[in-house]
Amino acid sequence: LRFDEKVRVVVFKSEVKGVFCAGADLKERAKMDDAEVGHFVKRLRNLMDEIAALPVPTIAAIDGYALGGGLELALACDLRVAASSAKMGLIETTRGLLPGAGGTQRLPRCVGIGLAKELIFTGRQIDGQQAASMGLVNHTVPQNNEGDAAYQRALTLAKEILPQAPFAVKMGKLAINRGMEVDIASGMAIEGMCYAQNIPTRDRQEGMAAFREKRPPQFIGK
Repeated sequence: LRFDEKVRVVVFKSEVKGVFCAGADLKERAKMDDAEVGHFVKRLRNLMDEIAALPVPTIAAIDGYALGGGLELALACDLRVAASSAKMGLIETTRGLLPGAGGTQRLPRCVGIGLAKELIFTGRQIDGQQAASMGLVNHTVPQNNEGDAAYQRALTLAKEILPQAPFAVKMGKLAINRGMEVDIASGMAIEGMCYAQNIPTRDRQEGMAAFREKRPPQFIGK
């Protein structure tokens, strides 16, 4: 996906009705020794980092349970859409664990330190409405009979992104992600570098020309 220039948005959904991702198989985990557990969690963390580093926007469509590593997967995405009936939580402390695939870092960056600590310390599960109220998800929608309401809303959101200039969107994502890790002065410098890469693009010229000519732009990602 990272190297396929035709890919503009990636939507993560489940083929299992009522479950986005239920997290690790604890029965499988119980058969591992300490070293194997450490290796497994490191690989899982690396996978989430690779998802977060995809250059195009990513959307998690949470139509059911997103627990433990399942919520960490959603947190690794740029945007999250949930059904109001979905259940989310970093429940690791209820099993003698702590989030190990990015949850302790991505959740506070998403909802703030206080709420993140409360959710992680208690292992509480919340529904889609609660998740929206605290900023954990971008949109919450009522579940439909097919059980894919969040996926349908995610597709609508993806279709809003598709007409925009691909390279500009990628640079916007990069500037935000890198800028969030540094002080604002360094972030401004990062924004400047990303903007400089966008200046010579054909899409920028097309955007300006379309504005002058009062027509929709035809972006090509170049």
